[in-house]
Amino acid sequence: MNNSFILAADIGGSHITAAIIDLEKSAVLPDTLIRKPVDSHQSAKKIIKVWSDVLLEAGALYNLPHLKIGLALPGPFDYVKGICQIQNQDKYDALFGLNVKELLARQLDMAVQNIRMINDAGSFLQGEVFAGAAQGYAHAIGLTLGTGLGTSRFHETLAEDANLWCSPFLDSIAEDYLSSRWFIARYQELSGVKLPGVKELMALTESDVKVKMVFEEFGTNLGNFLVDFICTDKPEVIVMGGNIANAGHLFLNATNQVLTNHHKLVPIKQSVLGEEAILIGAANCWHKKLTSSLDLA
Repeated sequence: MNNSFILAADIGGSHITAAIIDLEKSAVLPDTLIRKPVDSHQSAKKIIKVWSDVLLEAGALYNLPHLKIGLALPGPFDYVKGICQIQNQDKYDALFGLNVKELLARQLDMAVQNIRMINDAGSFLQGEVFAGAAQGYAHAIGLTLGTGLGTSRFHETLAEDANLWCSPFLDSIAEDYLSSRWFIARYQELSGVKLPGVKELMALTESDVKVKMVFEEFGTNLGNFLVDFICTDKPEVIVMGGNIANAGHLFLNATNQVLTNHHKLVPIKQSVLGEEAILIGAANCWHKKLTSSLDLA
């Protein structure tokens, strides 16, 4: 078996995606990619069973007990010890306080030392640093823009969750202004029409001047949010992912104008790896450079 193969999984509130990653090639082995829904309101036993079944299926062509596993999970979590700290977030309440590493190792019949964990927002940026848009940079920040706001930071070693989604911003918190629900609410405010999502808004760009106004306002909001983030972390690059990032051409001019006005202009790059970034980032927990410099066991 190729020693550079790592079994990685992206575990969200409604799904699990798993695949074998070839770390040497920074690539997902396509014949191993599995994505299945998860009911995060079920019992701990059922949740661990679903996760384990997907991992087993993704690793079926290989000798699973000897494979290393890298998991990207939402926080809060004690990622080193493997203890779930998620509570009152309408997901995975049954796992609160449990050692998920040990439960998975038992279900998979493998050594607990062969499982490592990383925050999912950090994992996105880790993947992009390792093999994507931020490759070659020592300092970076990441944004995932979609149904929620994900923020992450990287400084030479392992990317981590910046946890800025709930930071005070304008009249509320950052996520209220930098997520898909803001687009829907703001366009409805201006037009009286409620659309399903950002994709439908993009389709109206050429025919409705209000859509352009909404995207430009979003870009301004994003710029103002990034000013403090840049001051704190001093990144060399910003990597942007998530569904809203696909509309970057409609709002980044406004974002860059704000950053220029504050003398904080940093290049903003769109994710190269897309949905595979988190998987590659999770597998990267086992990269020899990190293994030798960090205690991730």
